[in-house]
Amino acid sequence: MKVGFAPIADERTRLFILGSLPGDRSIALGQYYGHPTNHFWRLLGALIGELLPEMAYDARLDRLKSHRIGLWDVFHAAHRDGSGDSAIRLGRPNAVHELAGRYPGLRAIAFNGGTAAKEGRRLFADDGSIDLIDLPSSSAANTIGFEAKLAEWKRLTSYLG
Repeated sequence: MKVGFAPIADERTRLFILGSLPGDRSIALGQYYGHPTNHFWRLLGALIGELLPEMAYDARLDRLKSHRIGLWDVFHAAHRDGSGDSAIRLGRPNAVHELAGRYPGLRAIAFNGGTAAKEGRRLFADDGSIDLIDLPSSSAANTIGFEAKLAEWKRLTSYLG
C-alpha cells in the first residue's frame, strides 16, 4: 500500500492541482513531484515566472501558496507496483468533495493527467461553481513534450494570484 501526502494549501488557495498518487521517488523523498524528470515544477515555474526547479522544496511550496495554488492527490492510498497510474489498484480516495467547503476562495481544480481527471471528476460534485480543468500529465512518461504541455497548462493563468 502506497500512501500519499497531506494537501499543501492555505486559506488563500483558489486553484488546486490534483495528481493521482505520488510515484515511488516522490514518496521516498516525501515531496510532491520529486522525480527529476517530471515537468511539474518547470511547468508551474513558467506559469508564475519563477525558477521553481532551482529552489529548495519548502521554498517551492511557499511560492505556490503565495500564488494561491494548492496541491493534493485524488488518492490517499492505493496498491501499485511501480509508479505508473495504470498500475493503481484498490485506490482509497482523498476527500476531494470537501475542497470547496474547506477553501472558500477556491475557483478551480486542475487535474494533472488522465487518471486524476477520471477519478477526480467522479469524486467531485460538480455544481458549476468551480471550474474543472483536465491537463496533460506532467510526467515524463507523457511524451507529448514540454512545450505542448505548457501550452495546455497556460489555461491556469487566469486563476493565479
